[in-house]
Amino acid sequence: MSIVDLNRFRVRKQIPLDGAPSKILEHAGRHKAFVLTPDDGTVYEIDASSLSVVRRVRAGNQAADMKWSHTQDALWVLYRDPPALVEISLDTFRPGRRIRLNSAATSFEVSRDNQAAIITPQDESIVLASLSRGAIDRTIVDQASPALAGYRWDARQLLVGSADRSVTIYDVPTGRVVVRLPLPLDPKNFCFSADDGQLFVSGEGMDAVVIIFPSSTEVEQTILAGHAPGVMAVTKGVPTPPPYLLVANPDNDKVTVFNIDTRELVAVVQVGRGPVCIRMTPDDEYALVLNRDSGDLAMIRTRSLMTPDGYMRRSRSAPLFNLIPVGEKPVSAAVMAF
Repeated sequence: MSIVDLNRFRVRKQIPLDGAPSKILEHAGRHKAFVLTPDDGTVYEIDASSLSVVRRVRAGNQAADMKWSHTQDALWVLYRDPPALVEISLDTFRPGRRIRLNSAATSFEVSRDNQAAIITPQDESIVLASLSRGAIDRTIVDQASPALAGYRWDARQLLVGSADRSVTIYDVPTGRVVVRLPLPLDPKNFCFSADDGQLFVSGEGMDAVVIIFPSSTEVEQTILAGHAPGVMAVTKGVPTPPPYLLVANPDNDKVTVFNIDTRELVAVVQVGRGPVCIRMTPDDEYALVLNRDSGDLAMIRTRSLMTPDGYMRRSRSAPLFNLIPVGEKPVSAAVMAF
C-alpha cells in the first residue's frame, strides 16, 4: 500500500500488508484509513499521523466488499467464506453482529436509514437486512441476474442493475417492482450525482452512459462517453459550477468529462494505462485517477477543464496536471489529512 503526499506529489511511504488490498475507506473525523485484503478477509486500520498499521481484524476466510454504517461508527464487511455480513465496531475493532447468508454475495449497498441491500447472484436475489438490528428483513428474488444496487436518496426505493440489460426499481418497504427499465448496455457501474437526483450507468455493450432519474423512475437520456466507459465520479459543482461527470475509458487510457447540467462534452484527458478508479479530493480541486496497468496516479485539475475565461476548450483536449508512480496494479484510493 502506498501513501502519496498530494502537496509534494510523491510517494511518502510504502506500508506492507499480508495480502493484496482491494478497497480503502477513509474516516475524516478519526484521521484513519481502513484497508480490506479480500483473499484473507482482513481489515487493517491505518493511522494518518504515524502512517502505520495500528490494528487489524479478521472475521472470515475470504471477503468481497466493505462499507461504512450510515453513522460511520462501524464497518460492515461482506464475507464470501463463510457467507455473512459482519459488523466491525471502530471502538473495539472486533467482529460484532453477524448477518448470515444462504450463499456467497458479491456486493452490497447501505442506505441512509442503515439498511443493507446484498446482491447474491447464485440465488438470483437481493437480501434486504437491517444493520441496526443485525437481521434480514426480506429477500427479493430477481431472475434477471442482479449485479449491482443503489438506494434512492430517501431509501424508499432500490435500483438494481441486472445482466439482462435492465435496471429494476423496487419499493423497499414492500419489496415490489415499481418499474423495470430496459437499457442499451449491461450495467456494471453506478454513480449518483452529488444531489442524488441522477443515476449514471455504464457497462458493456455501448460506448455510452445512461442517465436515470430515480424520482420519476425513468431513463432520461443516453450520452456517448468515449470508448468502453468504465468507472465514474462526479463533482459537487458548489460553490463553483458547473458539476462534472468524469468517466474512465480504460481501453484507450482516457477520462471523458461532461457538464452534468448541459450534458455537453467538456474535455478528454489522456491519463495512464488502464484507469480503474477515480476519486475526487474533498474540495473537488483534483480528480485522482488510478491506472492499474501503468501503476501510477494521474492528477486532473478541475479548473483546467475549461479555458481561463470560463469557456469550453475548442479542441476538448485538457492537460494532465501530474502523474505519480505508486506501485504495481493500484485498485483503490482514499484521501485523508496527515
